[in-house]
Amino acid sequence: MRYKHLFFDLDHTLWDFDSNSREALQDIYTSLSLKEAGVDDFGIFHSNYLAHNNRLWDKYRNGQIKVDELRWKRMALALLDFKIGDDGLAHKMGNAFLELLPTKTLLFPDTVYILQYLRAKAYQLHLITNGFEKTQHAKMKSSGINGFFQEVITSEGSNSLKPHPEIFAYALLKTGAAKRESIMIGDTPEVDILGALNAGMDQVYVNHTQNPEPVKATYTVTSLKELENIF
Repeated sequence: MRYKHLFFDLDHTLWDFDSNSREALQDIYTSLSLKEAGVDDFGIFHSNYLAHNNRLWDKYRNGQIKVDELRWKRMALALLDFKIGDDGLAHKMGNAFLELLPTKTLLFPDTVYILQYLRAKAYQLHLITNGFEKTQHAKMKSSGINGFFQEVITSEGSNSLKPHPEIFAYALLKTGAAKRESIMIGDTPEVDILGALNAGMDQVYVNHTQNPEPVKATYTVTSLKELENIF
């Protein structure tokens, strides 16, 4: 085998973050009576939340904000779109979201199948994720995939973030893997693919969204089952 160590991203690659996030926000919308508070359209609220969340995550990756600020500010900005300036409510929503999100269980099609397939072929499976330690482990446990991975490297545990090379170096050190026998499998060109490329690792771009823009990666697939064609 050319590769021995397969490093997966979790959110948006295996675990369907967008669908699970929407479910969690819908639960919060109902339980905290956000419609009565003035958020009269959940669809718009959810769309705006995603936009704010993506921008804040970019700032977090670049060291411009701290994690605690990210957790509540994404809620506060989404509320402000409905002219609701209530930091107390935003903090309550942020805490509820962190509790609910890891309990959601939606995975991308063939996630369990491909992990079983790869394990049966004696690949060593690991995760490199920018998520938080407790949250990411809870997501894997809830969705039933925690038993597949030998090492789980989080941004919190490694004190670094993809695409920075330090998190990849930490992952290789922790797993005892050599670059030449390792490959990163993820969905985000700027984070997973470019990060691994700059760290000297091969990459598989998982293009779940049918992104038409060309991405320079060692391999590209549009579904997890297509990994059978590589490994």
